[in-house]
Amino acid sequence: MALETYRKKRNFSVTPEPQGRRAPGTGNSFVIQKHDATRLHYDFRLEMDGVLKSWAVTKGPSLIPGEKRLAVHVEDHPLEYGGFEGTIPKGEYGGGTVILWDRGTWSPIGDAHRGYAKGHLDFELHGEKLGGRWHLVRMAGKPREKRENWLLIKGDDAAARTEGDPDILDERPESVATGRKIEDVAGEEPGWSSKTGRIRKRRGGRTGATQPEERPATVSVPQPSKIKGAKKAALPDFVEPTLATLVSSAPSGERWLHEIKFDGYRLQARIEAGRVKLLTRSGLDWTKKFGKAVVSALADIPVGTALIDGELVVETSAGASDFSALQADLSEGRSDRFRFYVFDLLHLDGYDLRDVALITRKELLEKIIGGDNAIISYSGHFEENGALVLQHACRLSLEGVVSKLRDAPYRSGRNKNWVKSKCSARQEFVVAGYVPSTTSRNAIGSLILGVYDDGKLHHVGRVGTGYTAAVAESLFKKLERIRIPSTPFDERLTAEEARQVRYVRPELVAEIEFRAWTADGNLRHASFRGLREDKPAKEIVRETPKTSKAAPKPQRRSVKLTHPDRLYWPDQGVTKEGLADYYAEVWRYASPYIVGRALALVRCPNGISGEQFFQKHAWKGLNPNIVLVHDPKDPPDERLISINDLDGLIGLVQSAALEIHPWGSMVSDWERPDTIIMDLDPGEDVSWEAVIEAAVETRDRLKNAGLVPFIKTSGGKGLHVVAPLKPKAEWPAVKAFTKAIADSMAADSPNRYVSTITKSKRRGKILVDYLRNQRGATAVAPYSTRARPGAAVSMPLAWDELGPGIGPAYFTVENTPTRLASLSSDPWQDFRAAAAPIEDRANRRKKAA
Repeated sequence: MALETYRKKRNFSVTPEPQGRRAPGTGNSFVIQKHDATRLHYDFRLEMDGVLKSWAVTKGPSLIPGEKRLAVHVEDHPLEYGGFEGTIPKGEYGGGTVILWDRGTWSPIGDAHRGYAKGHLDFELHGEKLGGRWHLVRMAGKPREKRENWLLIKGDDAAARTEGDPDILDERPESVATGRKIEDVAGEEPGWSSKTGRIRKRRGGRTGATQPEERPATVSVPQPSKIKGAKKAALPDFVEPTLATLVSSAPSGERWLHEIKFDGYRLQARIEAGRVKLLTRSGLDWTKKFGKAVVSALADIPVGTALIDGELVVETSAGASDFSALQADLSEGRSDRFRFYVFDLLHLDGYDLRDVALITRKELLEKIIGGDNAIISYSGHFEENGALVLQHACRLSLEGVVSKLRDAPYRSGRNKNWVKSKCSARQEFVVAGYVPSTTSRNAIGSLILGVYDDGKLHHVGRVGTGYTAAVAESLFKKLERIRIPSTPFDERLTAEEARQVRYVRPELVAEIEFRAWTADGNLRHASFRGLREDKPAKEIVRETPKTSKAAPKPQRRSVKLTHPDRLYWPDQGVTKEGLADYYAEVWRYASPYIVGRALALVRCPNGISGEQFFQKHAWKGLNPNIVLVHDPKDPPDERLISINDLDGLIGLVQSAALEIHPWGSMVSDWERPDTIIMDLDPGEDVSWEAVIEAAVETRDRLKNAGLVPFIKTSGGKGLHVVAPLKPKAEWPAVKAFTKAIADSMAADSPNRYVSTITKSKRRGKILVDYLRNQRGATAVAPYSTRARPGAAVSMPLAWDELGPGIGPAYFTVENTPTRLASLSSDPWQDFRAAAAPIEDRANRRKKAA
């Protein structure tokens, strides 16, 4: 059903219900509204395809399994309706009293769209009152029957009740939003609440309760005239923003608040009588650049006039803001992923707040914004030790932290009231030239970069990774239009630096992430993040904190790459050179798990979008740094591949090896493995939390067997529990040992686990795959990339890092070096020292028998 039916039934000049619109997102909220209209009923609503699919449940939901409650399918409602509570005028459609009886999220069991179309929808609720498994089943319609009748039925699980238990409707009659009962609201005027004040109509934008913690559509607006430091003043056209000073580490002490540093466009939202402007840090009007949804959501904020400081970002599936993704969305004309984080309030309803203490401005802003509405979000802060906040941000590969004096006024320009500490080196550079691509026509292969110093442009190197194919072509077009015949740098480049370079007018600014500065002032391991149209080139200088801890130098690689700008992951812009740089950074962490072992590879000569093949034997034209080894059980003329050093690994990169799978034994001891791996591979409809629980159970079982388990993400869908062995047992014994663990998990919890590979048995369950622990079998190495979209890597973790915030493909080629640079210790540093023999457990069993 479309929202036209919903709108036709209502007069929005009379009813306080939201007019709303179909939202572009794909959320998973649910709400149940207790509705005392002609007769009391409960409106059950599930978010699907940007609207709330709705059923009127005449007697309300029952927690008794199998008890059928009639649910009449009604028109789709806008998402904003999920926060509605109040009175609908008599005589209007649905006239009566509405409270928000329950809210939360829902997760389908199986394909939700298919189930909805077929009339049998299975799902789980995660609400404040209702939980567990439920069914919505469409009844066969009668001739000429206009209503579409369904049945709402509770599944038999831990959340169910018996007939002798209290009825949840009688036990919990109150609103989850305000705590009021239906009779508390019944006498109020439409559009007014004795609990929250005036109920403001929403003019559009996605402001409904899409998460349990979100606000209802009511808000009490604070009065700025009563705030110390507020001055009556007209709304300014623009205020030059506060800029943070770069420091080497986050400050500590109670004077400071710490916010996560966003990776997007700094914008000032100017709101006046419902009209919104989005202004860049230099005052440019970019309102039209970001589409209508952000502007509409800002217009819905319950203020007359306001000036709000914030940052517009795009968040990836991992949950972190990503400037490259923002740039890609802008170039594609896509706006459905935009999110505007607000963190300061400069003006409100006729009062200038710049002299008000920061903490007061933030508290006021939080009250105005309310909860998260999927487009506009309040940026919270941490009051813990700054170094601790920065450490956690960097372990999650975020950009860094902005620390602010809690009692400071808002002052334009760069000052010490705000300081920024970064997890990785990142800043803007002037684009002074480019080198054409070696693999594509009319595309760039790398950019030539510089910074200004006393008005003179100085060369700082080049950047050759981070470009998607579309970005490389777009940059080529832009740069060709501004080509110049000679260098714009103050000094001449060396012959090697100037090789194949085409110079351009130094007008464009690029944001670059890099690992460090070399001794001769060039960038090391740089990656392109996007063009910065909001910053003039003449202002770009080298950013250096007061003190700087030298980054550990990665081992140098000497293998020459052909076509270094070949895209291996086109959507992420990761080139062959970018992958080589990545492995140089992680080599000291990764080498213990791949050196001296036979390796199987996934090779993709044209990147992940081309042909892929699995290879374990040597091939013609092998890089000389790759070592050939002979498996004693193979024919004499067959050779497997292995590596002994970083150059061997870079040789694999040159050969387009995008996944590295080592044996569980060394080539010096083929028959006795020194590592076991339990691969937890979730089937369809298995939650990430369930995979984490499986990993903990696997850990405990291995511990009980006398082993020391470690954990890593797979870079794909699941988790790997890995244990080091003393190489005493041979392959058959190790396989039998791991099979026994997998079989016992499946036997103890048949509804959760399977130990057989058959796909038909895996739906809704986790495969405990022990077959990695047999001779010749392999599993992806720690820190290896995966030949899949996203450029994810298999990441070793500490056990206490497991949680919903880090998914199986959270860490990537791009963000892993940031994480590793922030670690005080390697979570797997004691891996080899923890090796234990599996015979000990078998011997204990014999003695016990």
